[in-house]
Amino acid sequence: MTRISALGHYQPEHVMTNDDLAGMVDTNDEWIKQRTGIAARHIARDESVTDLAAGAAGKAVAAAGVDPGEIGQVIVATCSARDRVPSIAARVAGRLGIPAAVTFDLNNGCAGFTTALATADHTVRAGAARHALVIGAEKMSDVTDWTDRSTCVLLGDGAGAAVVSASEPGEPDGIGPVVWGSDPTRRDAVRLRDEWQPKFSQDGQTVFRWATTALAPYAREACERAGVTTRELGGIVTHQANLRIVESLVRQLDAPRAVVAQDVIGSGNTSAASVPLALSKLVERREIPSGAPVLLFAFGGGLSWAGQVVRCP
Repeated sequence: MTRISALGHYQPEHVMTNDDLAGMVDTNDEWIKQRTGIAARHIARDESVTDLAAGAAGKAVAAAGVDPGEIGQVIVATCSARDRVPSIAARVAGRLGIPAAVTFDLNNGCAGFTTALATADHTVRAGAARHALVIGAEKMSDVTDWTDRSTCVLLGDGAGAAVVSASEPGEPDGIGPVVWGSDPTRRDAVRLRDEWQPKFSQDGQTVFRWATTALAPYAREACERAGVTTRELGGIVTHQANLRIVESLVRQLDAPRAVVAQDVIGSGNTSAASVPLALSKLVERREIPSGAPVLLFAFGGGLSWAGQVVRCP
């Protein structure tokens, strides 16, 4: 059995408000909030994806009290890393002094972190590692088209991380079975084209309709497979794509006791970083009781989804 032993998050200091964006493209604060719920986002100036990932990962490893030499796997979920080799995971391991872990990056778009969390969970359950470090890190500002008001208002930078550990004897299982999949017939609805200077684009209406009409059954299935009802949830952390999507999805789940992450308001859409970033903040602020079941559910390009119920420290 497995558990999340610690979390950490990191965001760059610079904050870009809606009013700042209004000076760059034809938009305004009211227009952005009405359509997305976003008020601001953090933008990295001189920091790389590796810097963001290492910032979050260092906090998680320190909080877990795990010796770096005991970490057997490092996974970074990202779609915005510019370099393919070496991986961001290998660079983070080098910075944190993790000597011999298997390291790799995973790209499943905005569903990357929950996909990577399931991968680490399976690794630890199989006995291939006792501790794994899972990071979602994105510098979406590097791939933003700052002339496209339909997408530049959405995106932000940041990172979140979790240490996944083997459970101690007598501890309850802390990570539930994953529910994951994709609808490849809509694979082009979210795109980050492989060009010299990649730019993010999406068919916003297609993504909105899909997220608000097709995903709730998969979220409920994740709860069922973990042996909890939605009414027992202490928290819900979905991908922070758009506040309207978050609110619509949560309404369909009938979870009256759950604290619902709304980090999108101040952080924007940080793709694979959004779930761990929002979860780490809720746990740090003690808004979710220790050990309470929390639904993690992410979705995005592919179109893919992945979710599981976890219990946090």
